[in-house]
Amino acid sequence: MRLAPPQTFALPCILPLSLITMPNQRQLLTIVAIISTTFLLLSLYQNRQRLAGDAFGGHDNKPDEVAEPNPPPPPPRKPKYKPIPEFVPPPIKENFPLLATSSPPPIPKWNIPHKNAHKTYDLPVAPPLFIGFTRSWPILQQAVVSYITAGWPAEQIYVIENTGVQQSNARGQLTLQNPFYLNHTTLKTTLGVNIIQTPALLNFAQLQNFYLSLTYTHSWPYYFWSHMDVLALSYEDGREGLTPQYNEPGYRSIYELALQALHEARTKDDRWGIRFFAYDHLALVNPVAYEDVGGWDSLIPFYITDCDMHSRLAMRNWTMKDAKAGIITDVSVTLNDLRALYRVEGVEPDFTDPNPPPPEQPKPAPEKKWWNDIFDRSVHEAPTRTPRRIASRDVVANMPPSTQLSPRERVRLYRGPEDDRLERRDDIQPKNEKVDKDLEAWHKLGKKAEQMFHYKHGNRGRNTWQVGQRGGQGEPFYYNAAGFNEAIDVATESGREVFRRKWGHRDCGLREKAGLQFDDQWLVEKDWE
Repeated sequence: MRLAPPQTFALPCILPLSLITMPNQRQLLTIVAIISTTFLLLSLYQNRQRLAGDAFGGHDNKPDEVAEPNPPPPPPRKPKYKPIPEFVPPPIKENFPLLATSSPPPIPKWNIPHKNAHKTYDLPVAPPLFIGFTRSWPILQQAVVSYITAGWPAEQIYVIENTGVQQSNARGQLTLQNPFYLNHTTLKTTLGVNIIQTPALLNFAQLQNFYLSLTYTHSWPYYFWSHMDVLALSYEDGREGLTPQYNEPGYRSIYELALQALHEARTKDDRWGIRFFAYDHLALVNPVAYEDVGGWDSLIPFYITDCDMHSRLAMRNWTMKDAKAGIITDVSVTLNDLRALYRVEGVEPDFTDPNPPPPEQPKPAPEKKWWNDIFDRSVHEAPTRTPRRIASRDVVANMPPSTQLSPRERVRLYRGPEDDRLERRDDIQPKNEKVDKDLEAWHKLGKKAEQMFHYKHGNRGRNTWQVGQRGGQGEPFYYNAAGFNEAIDVATESGREVFRRKWGHRDCGLREKAGLQFDDQWLVEKDWE
């Protein structure tokens, strides 16, 4: 057997031939030393060549540039906040504090509803009254109490809590200054009304469709609904053709007159859709009519959505008529003490704005008129005065027309101190006639309701009551009150644009002014330039 020849290595020619065979340890050290020396010599040679090139201008000899440090990070951005309002409304007050410690007073006995009154009017079920609520508890509480004291059965009133705060009110987690605060205990336990909660915050059109959905759940063939910013009174003074006075046989409260209107709609009109009581401050609805037109358009969430809905009902020949049941007043303020609605003796009706306007700035002194000196001098110099004059005929002759005088100047000029209060016929009681205190209390409420109406529709603004409460920070589902109001304004304008594109028309009067029909929705070009 032949042995394999010893291994050899192909080494550079600079190695001795004696090292071609397998080296031992000493030989290996010698090889490493030779290789290291070779690389060292090559490195020295290359450095020498580079230095020679630098000497003949091969390098600019500039010092190495120092790297600039990283720039500091920009300061964090800070939001620009809106200016803080100069005026914040004072905290609202509870307008029925009695309910915190005791039961409500008895309602006027003539307005106590008769049991099963709906059967008297041949109605299969008692109609529910829906009152939607989103914000402003004092306004809602006033509406509920006014309906109850006017004769509407509490068990037939359903407050629809549409606040978006889920179970916060049911658990008592919100406080009075929170716009979405609702007192479940007061409504259900003390006043005896019902509460139904929406699953989430709904806009107005969606809320109307939610009412419709409740008719399926509860098998209601009809229903009433009311705005929450109203004050309701029955015709206790009597109305010809409707009801005698409260203390006479045959008197009917707002509830019974509403039942009468429902009975007449069902028996005399096969296409009845809505019955309006003071427009839709109180309305009676036929769910079949709403179904026929597809319900309310949820994409037109607030104002002008009623025009869209009612126009479609008219296009499908459903009737919408006015009816009378009581005095339903559109208000933006609350009575200071709701015991006035129960006619508690000694409680005078008066009201407070839950969102009062900012205090007026001092006005400059009025410009002095040329007749002021004559007027003032005549008052001080006249030795005597007639019962109705404080100036002589000559002075009066030199005065300007009375239309240029202020009311105070006219009173001072033409009336004596005994005439400071202008008499009104309805303030004068006939002699020897017994005063009806119950009817007098009702008249006071009626006059105060009228003042509340004019206050709302004056210079104050219709919906200022909605932003009176501005608290609730840190409470569950808190939402900034001013931001909520602004968001609704944006959604309202968005809905107006949807209406314009849907019908090709900017305003109401879709049939009368634009000649539109039910099936023209979203199919017509705009009719304005």
